[in-house]
Order: sequence, then structure tokens, then C-alpha cells
Amino acid sequence: MTKKMKRTFTSEFKKQIVALYESGRPRKAIIDNTSALDKWIHQSRTTGSFQAKDNLPSEQKVMQELRNRNTQLEMENDILKQAALIFGRKSK
Repeated sequence: MTKKMKRTFTSEFKKQIVALYESGRPRKAIIDNTSALDKWIHQSRTTGSFQAKDNLPSEQKVMQELRNRNTQLEMENDILKQAALIFGRKSK
């Protein structure tokens, strides 16, 4: 059994394909995979970006920001715990 390779396309290619569609060319004349074209058109119209991180739903963006903030706070907390141990030993 052969494993199917996932094709990737550059942002420039995607922009060109979307531009062809918006100029009036039929979907099937542009690309075989119309679901990919639909996705690219949606991304182009909503964010103007084809990067996955730019096209996350707002809830996922909020969750990612909260995860990043939580990680930052955990690191700061660990640093403060270590500092408290170091300064606690010196004062005795």
C-alpha cells in the first residue's frame, strides 16, 4: 500500500488561483479540487492570509493566547519559587 503525499501550495500560488476565480473563470477549469479552492477563497476574503494560524476561529485564537499566557505565568512562578528558596537560605 502506498502512502499518498499531501501536496502543499505557496501563498502566491493560492493568490493567483483565487484571482483567476474572481476574474470569472469556472472552478473546474482552474483546479480539480474545488473544496481546496473554496477554502482558499474564504481565507482570502476573510483574513487575506493563507496561514493556518491566521485563519483559526476566534475561540481557538483565544484558547491559544490563554495557553501562551498560562505557560508564561508558570515559568514566572517557577522563577519566583527558585528565588524564594535562594533568598530564604541566605537570610538564615
